[in-house]
Order: sequence, then structure tokens, then C-alpha cells
Amino acid sequence: MTLDTIKEVIERAKNIVIFTHENPDGDAIGSTIATYLVLKEMGKNVDMVIPVFPSTFKFLPHADEVLEKPSLEKYDLAIALDCADIKRLDDPTETYLKSETRLNIDHHTSNGMFGDLNFVNPVAPACAQIITTMLEYFKTDISQEVATCLITGIVTDTGGFRYEGVTSETFEIASEFLGKGVKISKIYKESLNNISKEKFEARKLAMNRIEFIANGKIAYTYMTKEDMKKLNVIQSDLDGIVEIGRDVEGVEVSIFLYETDKGYKGSLRSNDYVNVSDICLLFNGGGHIRAAGCTLPYSLEEAKERVITQVKRFIK
Repeated sequence: MTLDTIKEVIERAKNIVIFTHENPDGDAIGSTIATYLVLKEMGKNVDMVIPVFPSTFKFLPHADEVLEKPSLEKYDLAIALDCADIKRLDDPTETYLKSETRLNIDHHTSNGMFGDLNFVNPVAPACAQIITTMLEYFKTDISQEVATCLITGIVTDTGGFRYEGVTSETFEIASEFLGKGVKISKIYKESLNNISKEKFEARKLAMNRIEFIANGKIAYTYMTKEDMKKLNVIQSDLDGIVEIGRDVEGVEVSIFLYETDKGYKGSLRSNDYVNVSDICLLFNGGGHIRAAGCTLPYSLEEAKERVITQVKRFIK
């Protein structure tokens, strides 16, 4: 799918809605708000829908304009951002499928190409980086507000520029946005460093439960719905827990399971050689080579056994 075709579709559309994946992270939210602001500047009637908005990202400009559900039954164009599987699209009224044209912009290797138009670059470290390059191709003026949202997506999905997917283009974008007056250090602090007391207690509980398996090459921990209720946290407050296990010396794969209405959600991270996306695909999930997720519709004990059994197959 060429960018020129996407530009033509956007220019023709009057009413546009933007969705992203459930339990949205910084890349999902930053990409959504940035796209919303650009489309508003083009004179479009735009809704951005994020039913559950994490408090961590309320510092972003125009975050208060996010809707819990679409205002229209059907749109000229529906855009899915940072979502590999339509089943994970947080679209409470299934408006994406009802819309005239469906656009899918993403960077996950497991993307199902579920749009009428698909622009997927699995090499990009963040969806926000794809949107930045698209805007540059369209010769769109990127305002400071838009740049703030985009760099938030890039910073969070690269772990503060730490992950191997970071490219020279990533730093070129950061440099360009610094020149626009974007406070990257502040964004880093707000999105990655600042955590509530509730989040801290959740991380502490998860850390206390960590088990090391396969001679310390696998780290495993979990969180139940009862735990979350006691700690007064929601799913988005659990972001970053899986990284704790990965950061331990000798660990190749970190596994974090947390309970949802559909069973247990599995978040997997790896360090050097295991493709956790391949593992999650075995459970109808997916993601990136070093970061992926899946849903396990089992009890905690069975979910743990099944996922660890598969991870062990990939451990050297």
C-alpha cells in the first residue's frame, strides 16, 4: 500500500475515527493523539476512542478530548493504530468494521493486515516512528504538540531508546523534535519513571513472587484479579512489571501473567535470542521478536504450565 493512496483516502474522508489496542501503552496513546491533532488541523471531523485511558499519559496535550466510545455509528474512515490483531482493537461498538474505509497502521511482525489499507513496518521500533515518517513524506508541518505525542510513543516503546529495534532514524527524529522545543527528559520522567504508590505496591508484590526456572534463564511472576482489587490497580498500572524479570542477570525470557475476564493475559520479554512472538503465536497472540503477548483461557496453574513448557523449548 503506497502512502500516496493513503493520503488520497484521508483527504477524501470527512468523518474519521481512530482506535488502538486494548490496555493501551504510550505508543498507542501518543500515536493516537498525534494523528488526531494532524487530522484536526486538516479540517476533519475526528474522534479518538480509548475506552480506558491510563492516568500516566494524562500529561499529553488534548488527552481530555479522548472519548470512551465513538460519537457516530459509521465513519468515512476508521484508523487502527499500533494494533496487530483486530481482536485486540479496543472498539466497544465495532465501529471500525462498520466504517466505509478501514486503515491499519502498525509495526508488529504478527499484524494480520485486517484493514482495507494496510501500512505495516515491522522494522520500526514504534508506531509513532511510522507516523512521523508518514507525516514527513506528506510534507506535513509537525507542531510541538504533535511532536510531544510522537516522541512519547517512541520513548515508551523503545524503553527510553534502550531496545535493539532503535535505529539511527529514531535519534534523528528525537533531535528534530528537541529542536522544536519538545522536552524529552520531562516526557521520559512522566511516562517511564513516575509511578503511583499503587503501581509501586503492584511491582513489589510481583517482584516478591518471581520464580527463576530453567537454571535462571526464565523469570516468572503473576497477578490475580483479587490482587489487583486489593491494590486498587487496573491493567494499565501493570505496565513494566514484565521488564523486571528480564533485567535480572542470566534471564533470557521473562513471563508475567495477570488475570482478566478472559483468563490470564501473558506478557513475554526476551533478551538475546528467543523470539517470544513465535511463542505467543502458539496461543493466538503475537507481537515483536523481543516483546509479545497472548491470552491464556485457563486457570493460573494451567496457564503457567502451558506457557513455561513452550518457552523451555526455545531456551538454549
